[in-house]
Amino acid sequence: MSNHDQLHRYLFNHHAVRGELVSLHETFQQIVAGHDYPADVRNLLGEMLVATSLLTATLKFDGDITVQLQGDGPLKLAVINGNNLQELRGLARLQGEIKEGSSLKEMIGNGYMVITISPTAGERYQGVVGLEGENLAECLENYFMQSEQLPTRIFIRSGEVEGKPATGGMLLQVLPAEETDPEEFSHLAQLTATIKAEELLNLPANEVLYRLYHQEEVTLYEPQDVCFRCTCSRERCAGALLTLPDDEILEMLEEDGKIEMHCDYCGSDYAFDAMDMATLKASGGNVVSGNDNVH
Repeated sequence: MSNHDQLHRYLFNHHAVRGELVSLHETFQQIVAGHDYPADVRNLLGEMLVATSLLTATLKFDGDITVQLQGDGPLKLAVINGNNLQELRGLARLQGEIKEGSSLKEMIGNGYMVITISPTAGERYQGVVGLEGENLAECLENYFMQSEQLPTRIFIRSGEVEGKPATGGMLLQVLPAEETDPEEFSHLAQLTATIKAEELLNLPANEVLYRLYHQEEVTLYEPQDVCFRCTCSRERCAGALLTLPDDEILEMLEEDGKIEMHCDYCGSDYAFDAMDMATLKASGGNVVSGNDNVH
């Protein structure tokens, strides 16, 4: 049984503690493909990808979650977006040189993490977290203590499998409204912290859990597939163009003969010429086919 690009939930039978485990190969590779990111930026995106997958799995509703880092350092922005279906996408934007071996703070500079939760039905929630931890996992643990008051530990491991980047992680969390001995939770966290990258990225989930917790009774639930998915489309691009003033659209068409839109998430290109725009206006936004280059 392979646990690649799957999220696994598990529960300790004799402790009020839940867990999650995720290992991502293809999803991570698709997110960084076509981008010449420095190694430290690529690794940070991998950590954010794992964290977003684990966070999304804690949600009890349909909707999206976005984890975003931004600051005044050489890494201007890093963002991962996911949903309850474990469909993920992400990107990074640089505004300076990233020195090899840079820490999170050195890359972001004076900045913060924003976690935005957008339920399909219900109110949008946004939490802003200072980058007070040494790494992303510590920052997220601080977020859970501030916003949820739930003891939470996150463990992220990155590496390569068959020469290609891979990343994975585990989350432990005390169950809400349950009494848990802090020492018991600390013991389980210490066991989890011993996980090695090669184990997490290569072994089936049941074997990982047995190696970590062979003296515990653990229930492992059916896994959920994780994948890369971009939400861009010709329809969305057309909708964005229709919000622009007519004179601005005309100016762009006169300049290049067409309006080109590029998606940084997946590399897709969408083009609209004067005929397309006229048809869009006349049809009230119904999209016509065009010469798009979708990767």
